[in-house]
Amino acid sequence: MRFFAFALAFALSCSVAAQEWPAKAVRIIVPFPAGGSADLLPRAVAEKLTERWGQPVIVDNRPGAAGNIGAEAVFRADADGYTLMSSPPPPLVINKLLYPKLAYDPDEFVPISVIGAIPNVLLVHPKVPAASVAELIAYARANPGKLNYASQGNGTTSHLTAELFKAMAGGLQITHIPYKGSAPALTDLLGGQVDMMCDNLGVSLPHVRAGKLKALAVASRKRFPGLPEVPALAETLPGFEAVAWFGIVAPPKTSPAIADKVALGVQEALKLADVRKRLADLSAEPLGYSPAETARFMRQEVERWSAVIRTAGVKLE
Repeated sequence: MRFFAFALAFALSCSVAAQEWPAKAVRIIVPFPAGGSADLLPRAVAEKLTERWGQPVIVDNRPGAAGNIGAEAVFRADADGYTLMSSPPPPLVINKLLYPKLAYDPDEFVPISVIGAIPNVLLVHPKVPAASVAELIAYARANPGKLNYASQGNGTTSHLTAELFKAMAGGLQITHIPYKGSAPALTDLLGGQVDMMCDNLGVSLPHVRAGKLKALAVASRKRFPGLPEVPALAETLPGFEAVAWFGIVAPPKTSPAIADKVALGVQEALKLADVRKRLADLSAEPLGYSPAETARFMRQEVERWSAVIRTAGVKLE
């Protein structure tokens, strides 16, 4: 009887705490640099959460080690809801498949929501003599080791997407050059220091439309409505798919009531016309999953990226 009384009291205290939360600033750690999609999506939502809650919601960039530095900081933070993480797949579902040991356990994060998803796109610098996926594959086969590709870093979706492309195209020899985030990689691609990249479509789309980069294919199952003339990679390599998504999690043992409150705030923000326009400008599909949907989705993503890593034979460099 005492146990049930204690459990009831604990549940009631959690409910009251959630009602009073937040009583101060909330920090959302993004484990990648500013300027990329991983940074811009949570900022769009954070502004609306600030208005909704009457407390500052601050985006704090903590890049490094494929997202592991920021993820560890969140993992070790107090489970009071005042430190959250918004991240693409690596620290949440990919790094545990690649690193023999992590300083955090991604399975212990409390899932909250998924803001949205953006297809990856196969980009090449205009100097590369290829106007289609088939031409790029033919050129890479005829010139093994001559091409290189940039990525957002080891183990990122841009890295795995490129390695999957190499594997499914018959084992192409293209050199990987990892960067610390999308923005510096894209800068060097625009400058011609690297030849190609599989990047999130969001921040690269303006450069494609300006003719500064060539988009040979998108990595979603079907063509992207904003670029209907650009084929899907699956049209050349059947079954190809690689989409980046951006999830929100909390430190282990964060109360379900707080997770629900954050998820509701995200869902309400994603209904606003100006937020939806900002996501559309980044080529992002708004999702706004519940904590339960997020947990289920992340389990599915572990299986999907595990298959990609096996197919491409990816190993950290």
